[in-house]
Amino acid sequence: MPDIKSSSEHIDIDWYRVPLDKQVLQDLNRRSDLKGLAQSVGFLALLALTGFLVLYSAGRGIWSWVLVPLFLIVHGSFFNFLLNGFHELCHGTVFATRWLNDFFLKIYSLLGWYSYVSFQQSHRRHHRYTLHPPFDSEVVLPIKHSIKGFCKFAIINVRFRFNFRGFYRHARGIILDPWQQKLFPESKPELRHQLIGWARLTLLVHGMIIIASILLGILVHPRWLLLPLVTTFARAFGQGLNFLLNETQHVGLSDNVPDFRLCARSIRVNPFFGFIYWQMQYHIEHHMYAAVPFYNLPRLNRLIRQQLPEPPNGVIATWRKIGWILARQKEDPAYTYKPSLPTTV
Repeated sequence: MPDIKSSSEHIDIDWYRVPLDKQVLQDLNRRSDLKGLAQSVGFLALLALTGFLVLYSAGRGIWSWVLVPLFLIVHGSFFNFLLNGFHELCHGTVFATRWLNDFFLKIYSLLGWYSYVSFQQSHRRHHRYTLHPPFDSEVVLPIKHSIKGFCKFAIINVRFRFNFRGFYRHARGIILDPWQQKLFPESKPELRHQLIGWARLTLLVHGMIIIASILLGILVHPRWLLLPLVTTFARAFGQGLNFLLNETQHVGLSDNVPDFRLCARSIRVNPFFGFIYWQMQYHIEHHMYAAVPFYNLPRLNRLIRQQLPEPPNGVIATWRKIGWILARQKEDPAYTYKPSLPTTV
């Protein structure tokens, strides 16, 4: 096992990575504006379509009571995957042209109530120190889940707060979370100013959406009163699918190990899930070579799959395995699942 050198401020982890030819890695790292636009615009078009169906179905008589909730859940199911687009854009690898990446990053951040200022600081540490607390506090094991807890938010999350409280505090310059206090110390006022500025802009934009929906609802058609439900509050609906995909990434695995194959999980999913998930089913590959754009991860997988654990085939098979691990951890809190690794070459 490689040595880990530590200090009070950081640790140096000698991560294992499946070896790749230098030229091959350069090709994999190459970014494409065309592929970035196809994904980013295509995903927003999907949200526009489902959001339109919600608004259009309002005022359809008695069918509105069936169609509006149905389309809201479908729309929310896709809307929650803004998180994955936001995540990739925070990596800065989606586009070859910098301003395109920055433009879509701000669009995705505003729509989803995400702070790219905060996430970029946290996620940089997550990749450098993956599951090595306290240096990585973005994901901390063990992660506990239950069917009862899942049912509380899978379709409609009535307690969903859409990050308002955190944005409101940040807009006032208040940082209470210990992890964010570490990321945004008082010794770095420029970072704090960026955090505060983005929080204020987010609150302003969503406030304008709510005001516009009221005015349009009064002056044009009552269906426009639903506009905040497909934007500001959309993440409260249909969170189940996003959870079932995103929560597979690290749950039940090992922390404090210098091998992404032991602390991250790749799975197999169908092409549509891969599209809305922004190819994060290749999660070991993503951590092992974080500079590779998401649209090149399938090729990276083909090159190194012989040296990776066998991935579960589909969401159901994945959660059967995770369910077994969580049940084992309930009996033995010290247990962590260690997949079989191929012989390293």
